[in-house]
Amino acid sequence: MRGEELDEIFAGFAGVYGDRLFAFESSASSKGFPFFTGRDQRQMIRYRPRFRDPRKAAQPINRAEAEQSNANPISAKPEELMIDVETPDGKTFAISDAALIDNLRAGIDAKHKLTLLRSDKAITDSRPISIFSVQSGKKLGEETGIEVDKRRFRANVYLDLESAKGFKENEFVGRSLRIGPRVVVSILERDPRCMMITLDPETAEKTPAILKKVAQAHDGFAGVYGAILAEGMIRKGDSVELLD
Repeated sequence: MRGEELDEIFAGFAGVYGDRLFAFESSASSKGFPFFTGRDQRQMIRYRPRFRDPRKAAQPINRAEAEQSNANPISAKPEELMIDVETPDGKTFAISDAALIDNLRAGIDAKHKLTLLRSDKAITDSRPISIFSVQSGKKLGEETGIEVDKRRFRANVYLDLESAKGFKENEFVGRSLRIGPRVVVSILERDPRCMMITLDPETAEKTPAILKKVAQAHDGFAGVYGAILAEGMIRKGDSVELLD
């Protein structure tokens, strides 16, 4: 569903606190990737999930301990991390309401039988944290002649690098970054892209040229994946330092 821009996040070993705690599993999806996403229902990207208590979803209960000694973050109670979802036509459902599933399945193949999944930690495709530079989005815009919204890339953290060169983050693979005063991220690999980046985050319309350019000019990768080595808060405007 649609992401949201935050002023601060807690980055822990398992990923961003409060991120991707819910997912829908489809009976029609493969066992290797059982999730129901914008690949199946493009309009899903226009649904807006919101925590009922945003304060509980902002950081773990033991944030100070987690920052000082890299202790495992302790989550709020499940009922304190419940979500309501606003549909593109303005209706609102609890994430667990069967009527939301009916709404999502409207107009698609009936073979999709959906089951809600809930996790205490982020349900991520690959690594705990994803990073993308705004310069890479600008570069793709120049290459395709299309205005590229950075939200297409669904990253946890967007970097504004001193270098104007797009895809500069590729050079961070195998190295570590310090973001803000505490968080250290080991950059492990480049991020392989799928059709999700073709979806306009406002309209859900497809622009295949963006994925085609990523495949042809950038080997199918855009952005990088990382793992957290030192936990803590990341805030908008924090400095980024290459450590090694």
